[in-house]
Amino acid sequence: MAQLKERPKPFILPDYCKGCGRCIEACVRKCITEGNTINPGTGLIPVVLNLEQCTACGLCIQACPEPFALQATPSGGVNEKDPISLYGGRRRTAPVPKPIPDTVVPLPATEPLVTKGSYASAIGALLAGCRHFFGYPITPSTEGAELMAKLLPKLDGIFQQAVSEVATVNMMYGCSGAGLRGMTFTSSPGFSLMLEGISYMIGAELPGVFVNVMRGGPGLGNIAPEQSDIKLACHGLGHGNTKAIVLAPSTPQEMLDLTMLAFKLSFQYRNPVIVLGDGYLGQMTGKVNLPKTMVKPGIPEWAVYGDENHRRNLICSFFLSETELSDHNLSLIAKYEKMWKDEQRVDRFHCDDADVLVIATNTPARMAKGAVQDLRKQGIKAGLYRPITVWPFPIDELKPLLGRARCLVVVEASDGQLENELRLALSHARVGANLPIHHVRTYGGHLPQQFDIAEKVASLKEVRP
Repeated sequence: MAQLKERPKPFILPDYCKGCGRCIEACVRKCITEGNTINPGTGLIPVVLNLEQCTACGLCIQACPEPFALQATPSGGVNEKDPISLYGGRRRTAPVPKPIPDTVVPLPATEPLVTKGSYASAIGALLAGCRHFFGYPITPSTEGAELMAKLLPKLDGIFQQAVSEVATVNMMYGCSGAGLRGMTFTSSPGFSLMLEGISYMIGAELPGVFVNVMRGGPGLGNIAPEQSDIKLACHGLGHGNTKAIVLAPSTPQEMLDLTMLAFKLSFQYRNPVIVLGDGYLGQMTGKVNLPKTMVKPGIPEWAVYGDENHRRNLICSFFLSETELSDHNLSLIAKYEKMWKDEQRVDRFHCDDADVLVIATNTPARMAKGAVQDLRKQGIKAGLYRPITVWPFPIDELKPLLGRARCLVVVEASDGQLENELRLALSHARVGANLPIHHVRTYGGHLPQQFDIAEKVASLKEVRP
């Protein structure tokens, strides 16, 4: 009589089990129970098998909605805990992704434009190769979006007005995940709504340019200029360990130039970049010279572009294993340290012999520059130290100036947010501990005025003979 072949009993692959309990209901011998241990790879609780009473009926396998969670024990001595041993490795027919590099295209010589700052930023984005815009209108940044809406369709680009700022940032996530250049214009309340999505973009290491034209707050505030988003841009980009380069233009020309730079840095570091303007700068008209070249963008090797060349790629910010997430954070922190070391930018005016250094950025820096000129005429050696990056704060060029300076004066349209960046940078650099720091501050849409700055500096005991 032929010997009957023993039926294989089930086994479980914990990484595929969701703990739904259907197999528990199907087993008449009560061989399967609910688990009590979380699988660190999935965050779920797999069921537990006790096969002493198992008859190998297979009902549990039939009940399992996951194709690989419960299986019958195979023959051949393979490792039943290893899906590759069971089912073979993942078939890869696609080649290793290779980047399609950017192309620099020369521009014909043109006369200067006379345009407002938000328009200049939009033009800079187009010249940097941006053909995808997502946004929701909000004063005083809307004109930049309006210009993109007019020009992008003529350039085979995409303009998408989202239903909200939350939708905007998630559209940018998808765009940049495909390796394409995307941007938005927003203002303070809108920027707040984007922060969760920015954190996701940083976690997934995706580029994107956010032009935030700051307005008065808190809350809805008003549409006048303020600088009270500095803390948000430098230290509040959503949950987790998030950092981004923050560029602070002070003229329409810099709105163009720094927007172009923002795209370059964003793709260089695979990280969002913030262009932080203010309400006057977004609306103010000035002379703007176009660059001599523009960028025809390629496709980076990491993009999930949807073609054969990029089939191997994955964009994700989820790392459910504690070890994997720790390693990812360490990698991000190393990237932030490189940004801090290599991307500090500053503009100096009469700083080398200055007894008092005035520190200001955005539109208030223009008033501060006029105040420095007035103070020089009075015989007071003042200088303007203007951070172009507020993160990273340009501390390296400031340190050599501190040996001569008698004091610092921070000029800003906020309650010490720029001064806090200065103090934090000084503390980390372990310099300037005994140097007096004074300030000129305004709120609610008022900007510091040239006369007030000069008067404040002239009144300081540190600058008197």
